[in-house]
Amino acid sequence: MTVAVHVGPEPDPEILAAVREGGGVPADADDAEAIVWLGDEPAVLAPRLNPRVQWVQLAHAGVERWLASGLIDGERIWTSAAAVFSAQVAEHALALILAAMRRLGESARAEHWEERYGQLLAGSNVLIVGAGGIGRALIDLLGPFGVEIVAVTRRGLPVPGAQRTVACGDGVEDLWPHADVVVLAAPSTAATRHLIDERVLRAMPSSSVLVNVARGSLIDTDALVRALDDGWIGAAALDVCDPEPLPDRHPLWHHPRAIITPHAATIPDLISSAMAPRVRENVHRFRTGERLLGVIDPERGY
Repeated sequence: MTVAVHVGPEPDPEILAAVREGGGVPADADDAEAIVWLGDEPAVLAPRLNPRVQWVQLAHAGVERWLASGLIDGERIWTSAAAVFSAQVAEHALALILAAMRRLGESARAEHWEERYGQLLAGSNVLIVGAGGIGRALIDLLGPFGVEIVAVTRRGLPVPGAQRTVACGDGVEDLWPHADVVVLAAPSTAATRHLIDERVLRAMPSSSVLVNVARGSLIDTDALVRALDDGWIGAAALDVCDPEPLPDRHPLWHHPRAIITPHAATIPDLISSAMAPRVRENVHRFRTGERLLGVIDPERGY
């Protein structure tokens, strides 16, 4: 059995090759049984969802925009790119951690010689909120630094490489005061909105570093600005912001203890090569009736 797969919004050679390798046949949207969608806009995809389409593969790990669009329902299977870009994002997270701890943002903005020493990552306590693909890849990268890692997950199941795992809402409040570094790698859901608020920021050590490579909505931005202004925490390094894009004159852009990167953890030129193995595997699984990787659960929000 072969499966007719439409690749859009434009044909991509690497993804088309992955479709064929998985046992699929590239097809026009009108003839497709499945769609691999590399675009950003639900409104552009919607007209291509003919009644025969049973499965849609998205090229995004965060799918809140797609859920809000109403396209994802019980009529067909939708899969995300969960864990596809984990290595890229984890590498960016490590770069942000080191840059913030060593005060590289301040040095890069400086216009005169001034001593700035920062602090060591080695031997520090790192709290990772969300231990999916990104969190686990980051744990591997942190191995050589000899850090103490606590992972916060939805169910609190053991995470390889973490010295301790805590379930959301189960003693998490006790973790903030002991974290030298807090990394946010959790999905954006109603439960995680403003997870980092004024109460949490005040509980963190005054030297702590907050890193967000997940979604901007996990942090109360106004509270974060106050935290940096008043020294509740040491620094923040953000690849995602709320609002996003961050307005040109927003105080975080020029704050001496903030580092902002423009949602750049995933490299556009590497999207196709990263997505190809997932497409190949899921086309094969769809053909053979196996459970697909990255199935989206609308109730969970990811």
